[in-house]
Parts: sequence; C-alpha cells; structure tokens
Amino acid sequence: MRHNRTIRKLGVKRNHRQAMLRNMVTSLFRHGRITTTNSRAKSLKAIADKLITLGKSGTVHARRLAGRTVRDKEVLKKLFGEIAPEYSDRNGGYTRLIKYGYRKGDNASLSIIELANYEPDLTPKKEKEEK
Repeated sequence: MRHNRTIRKLGVKRNHRQAMLRNMVTSLFRHGRITTTNSRAKSLKAIADKLITLGKSGTVHARRLAGRTVRDKEVLKKLFGEIAPEYSDRNGGYTRLIKYGYRKGDNASLSIIELANYEPDLTPKKEKEEK
C-alpha cells in the first residue's frame, strides 16, 4: 500500500526534480501561466501555493524561506510585492489547473497551470514595442 507516499518522482532524480520545479515555479510567477504535463503541474501547484502563503506574511524570514526556492530576485520581489497581496483575502486555491490536451510528440497529457487571478495581456506585440 502507498500510505504517506505523496512525492511524484517525475522520472528524474531528486536534484533534477528540485531544480526543475524551482525553474517552473519561477516561470509561473514571472509569466502568470505555463503549460506542462499533468503530473508536473500537480507537483508545481503544491509548491506555488506554499510560496504564495509565505508571501502573504511578508516577513523577512518568509522572504528568505521563499528565496530558497525562487532564486531570481526580481521574481521574488514580484511575489512579495504584487502577487501575494492580491490573495490577502483568500485562504488557498491560488493556482488553477486546466486540462489542455495531448502533446504531439509523445502523446503526454498536458495542463495549463495559472495563477487564479491571471488575465492574459491581449495587446499585439507591435503596440507593446511602440510604447
């Protein structure tokens, strides 16, 4: 029986898995939405929700704990300055998983993981560059 065996190994060794999830959570906070496989998205959801909870407290200790996972200082500032305050009245459920389909190469099931209040920027790229 698999009691208390909650870690998804994702087919890679421990160090690779930790680095991959760190990079994915950093990309999620930077862009607001990423596409990945279902199992990776489920693993990522737990990490992202814990980091947003740390960001809600806003203490120096919480910032240092989050800095273990999010190594990019700009993204860490965004987490504590923009992302976490938006969820101050919410008690969880900061991310959303949406089933997306199947990957063309190996038919792996894909999901979109996004922040719960994510709104895509729909302005064309040319208008962004002109500003």
